[in-house]
Amino acid sequence: MASDPPSGCSKDLDPDYYLLCDTNQAWGIVLESLATAGVIVTVIFMALLLIFICKVQDSTKRSMIPIYFLFLLGTLGLFSLTFAFIIKLNSRTGPTRFFLFGVLFALCFSCLLTHAFNLVKLVRGKAPFSCPVLLAIAIGLTLVQVIIAIEYVVIIAARQNRNFATMTPVQRNMDFVMLLIYVLFLMALIFLVSMFTLCGTYKGWKRHGAHIYFTVLFSIAIWVVWITMLMRGNPELNKQPIWDDPVISIALVSNGWVFLMMYIVPEFCFLTSPHKPEDYPPQDYSCQLMKKSYGVENQAYTKEEIIIGPGNNGDPHYVPHSAHFQMEALDPQQDFSIPRPKTHSSPYQDYSGGQGAK
Repeated sequence: MASDPPSGCSKDLDPDYYLLCDTNQAWGIVLESLATAGVIVTVIFMALLLIFICKVQDSTKRSMIPIYFLFLLGTLGLFSLTFAFIIKLNSRTGPTRFFLFGVLFALCFSCLLTHAFNLVKLVRGKAPFSCPVLLAIAIGLTLVQVIIAIEYVVIIAARQNRNFATMTPVQRNMDFVMLLIYVLFLMALIFLVSMFTLCGTYKGWKRHGAHIYFTVLFSIAIWVVWITMLMRGNPELNKQPIWDDPVISIALVSNGWVFLMMYIVPEFCFLTSPHKPEDYPPQDYSCQLMKKSYGVENQAYTKEEIIIGPGNNGDPHYVPHSAHFQMEALDPQQDFSIPRPKTHSSPYQDYSGGQGAK
């Protein structure tokens, strides 16, 4: 005989979905509402990015728009994945949890790391990465976690016929955390690289580095808390596996909102702000720097040639070029006018041809 559904749920609803509407266990409804709000806000930001593509005049800022879009795509996935942890663990939600959790976080942190690498160059006045290079770095870093997740879900789970729902909570949680070692490595690397973005000449780019620094700092704090609760706290409080799904769901929603409020919102403010020449290096900075350096070298070479160059005996007309040929002063009295043709009298003008002799 089927048990009565909890208050707030209909009788026709599958028991796996009870936490989506159970008013007695309100954590599911609260997290569901926060995740839904996060999805809506993320979609709005993605739509705004598509509008800003044509309005942003700064090419350096415009090259970061695809990275922002990928980051928002990963954040959208995190909010959506929360529902897979509110729904009861089964044969469908199990692979989704193990595969997408690490991949989506790897996508978000790869975008942050790519932005941090770009900022390390910009704060020092160097030319930034191009848009294709930025996309290649972000996608390449994400593919590592994709390969790890596929290897676990397909090779280990499928070939060894291991059902996620029938695994012991200890083994399931251990495997879940072990799959995220690469993501933890990305977080540590972002934290290190973001500190280098705070050291440089151009303060305008340092603000972006501060966004990344505080975003990953709060993310690390969230991850330390939920991993500690999952591996140590819940077993010691005898709340395993009852609190396992709520802990991971809270981590997903809270980290998603940290991404939006501490990174996306400030980045949008600076994306729409006017260009400040005193804070931002010019786009042709590297070319100007090259010309300036070569100009200094040429001037130094010229001065050196004038001072110690061969053939310089104090002659003011000496020029240190053209294999050291010496120019001579021309006589101002010499006539350089173009000669014109003149008519001469014929030598035969007085010739009578022998008739005069007769």
